[in-house]
Amino acid sequence: MPELPELRVHAERLARSHSGSVLERFTPLSFTALKTFQPDPAAAVGTALTAVRTRGKYLIAEFGDLAFIVHLMQGGRLTPETGRARKPRGGLARWEFDGVASWLLTEAGHERRAGVWVVAGETEGNEPLDGLGPDADSVDEAALSAILAAAGGARLHGVLRDQRRIAGIGRRLANEICWAAELSPFAPSARLESEQRSALLAAIQRCIGASIEDEATRDTMVRSAERLAAVHHRSGEACLRCGDVLRQVSYNAYEVDYCAACQTGGKVLADNTTSKFLR
Repeated sequence: MPELPELRVHAERLARSHSGSVLERFTPLSFTALKTFQPDPAAAVGTALTAVRTRGKYLIAEFGDLAFIVHLMQGGRLTPETGRARKPRGGLARWEFDGVASWLLTEAGHERRAGVWVVAGETEGNEPLDGLGPDADSVDEAALSAILAAAGGARLHGVLRDQRRIAGIGRRLANEICWAAELSPFAPSARLESEQRSALLAAIQRCIGASIEDEATRDTMVRSAERLAAVHHRSGEACLRCGDVLRQVSYNAYEVDYCAACQTGGKVLADNTTSKFLR
């Protein structure tokens, strides 16, 4: 799933190509695409695009007082469209503009979980942004300490991915951040010491910054496996820091990648859903 860095750079791409362009038509191409009934998206027709920004893992396209909030989920993409097929493959929604390419929201596969919300006025606090934690790149040490303390014994990897606590971090970044901070992904969040919390904050900032720089070199979004990674999806390879073999804990839908030598004091995590330390 695209995370904060990919979405932030993609928002800049869309803004560069379409800011100031007038919306001529919005068309849901799938009955699952539009998640709201009011306001009517047609109210944005005739209005120029004023901004494209992000909040957590959401793209927000603003047309005056109306905003389209887009969640790409795992396989969604929002890209300029050169042609205009009546039923594009995987098509969910289309924005048509005066004088520039349309935007086409597509989603690979058959789940159709990506979607569009239309919000009038302030977006913060309204569905689907209500309940989101602060954006990961805006968190300072005091805020991070409060988040970790409130998480109690919850594992660090899960806390980093919990959008209600910190918005914008997904599986790849969580793996990268834990590795960069030299912390176990299963460390109890509230038990991190001051030095560890500082290392975690520095790792969050460093990993997001490096990912934004890397994403800015690309013309469009790529698959997660192609993004910048020292540990994510690199199980079995040598750790770039210590040379030890990288390992993983596999779940049904994802994996946690880590270096035992760097992050868990040499202890190997059991590769099952209980994830107990092996002696």
